[in-house]
Amino acid sequence: MKTAITITVNGERHSLEVKPNSTLVDVLRDQLGLRGTKKGCGEGKCGSCTVLLDGLPVSSCILLAVQADGREVVTIEGLGERGRPHPLQKAFVERGAVQCGYCTPGMIVTAKALLESNPSPDERIVRKAIAGNLCRCTGYTKIVDAILSLADRGSELVKREKEDGS
Repeated sequence: MKTAITITVNGERHSLEVKPNSTLVDVLRDQLGLRGTKKGCGEGKCGSCTVLLDGLPVSSCILLAVQADGREVVTIEGLGERGRPHPLQKAFVERGAVQCGYCTPGMIVTAKALLESNPSPDERIVRKAIAGNLCRCTGYTKIVDAILSLADRGSELVKREKEDGS
């Protein structure tokens, strides 16, 4: 038996049929072809599957797709565009915060939510915000540096995204 849901993903409305036990990450990857959101631990502990649900970061591996019915989801694909990366994506590359890349989408999406709620966080706040996102490659220093590089521009970043419709 499948359930009909309607979700808006990266600004595009989708009507889907999903199994009642389908997780949001599986629907995003398998039904919508959005493979940027990674499937890691499957237990909501590693952060690689983080997406924004109504503007808040959530672990899409433990959220049932039916719980997203009627809601707004933003994935890493919803940030920036080909040839014009989101400032966070650009900062991660410029600061060497991208290594194997597996945690990167979840880190960036989490950082986006942080900068929207607190445009000028300090290092302690950044580290607390990304605490649920595990990285085995970088040691977090470069990730924190990339996020902090935009902290002073946080309100400008949010304003620009709203103007661009991002």
